[in-house]
Amino acid sequence: MNEALVLLPDVMCDARVFGPQVAAFSKTHAVTVAPITGGDRVEEIASNLLDVLPRRCAVVGLNMGGTVAMELLRRAPDRVARVALIGANAFAETPQSAADLEPVIIKGRSGNMAAMIDGLISPEMLAPGPMRADVMALVRDMADHLGADMITRQIRAMQRRRDYQAELRRCKIPALVMCGEYAGAATVKRSSFLAGLIPYAQLSNLQGAGHLPTLEQPDATTQALQDWLRQPLILR
Repeated sequence: MNEALVLLPDVMCDARVFGPQVAAFSKTHAVTVAPITGGDRVEEIASNLLDVLPRRCAVVGLNMGGTVAMELLRRAPDRVARVALIGANAFAETPQSAADLEPVIIKGRSGNMAAMIDGLISPEMLAPGPMRADVMALVRDMADHLGADMITRQIRAMQRRRDYQAELRRCKIPALVMCGEYAGAATVKRSSFLAGLIPYAQLSNLQGAGHLPTLEQPDATTQALQDWLRQPLILR
């Protein structure tokens, strides 16, 4: 029996950010797209998710969803059979980077949703090409669906997140670290560093993708996840 598959979306995103993967994996796995909207702290979000998630599951976290996945690893390692981190950040926000998010909150509260969205996921964070406009249109629709108040809670959780390097060093399960080549030099470098922290991690840099490879390169993302799901649970 295949493990249940839990997908954790990015900030401002709903289940549609994993649309191609849900379609692909729902044939073989029990798939859940779990919202990361249940609290003002990552710890609170993860705690609420543990009340409703399967007893043991494979977890995929996209960007902010990756932070929640790492908190699940910290809080309940026996519940996570394998983990995939896409564009994730294991570091705590610095005082400066946390402060840089305050103008984004102000824009959302003042009703300027377009500026709030661009402050978190701008078109330049996506790979160039004809898909960029379509992906960005979906991001804007997902953000409008969630609303400024919910997105503000997600930003507050990001501002307060802890450092997860110790959890990754202790991670002894099949792990995949993935990012898009256009996600930014810092993200690519960070993903390589994260993969080096995890004893059994595989690193996948997707060509032609940026901040949201699940939508920008859905087939390549799905294939990488399929390979990860085929890895034996007992690693040596």
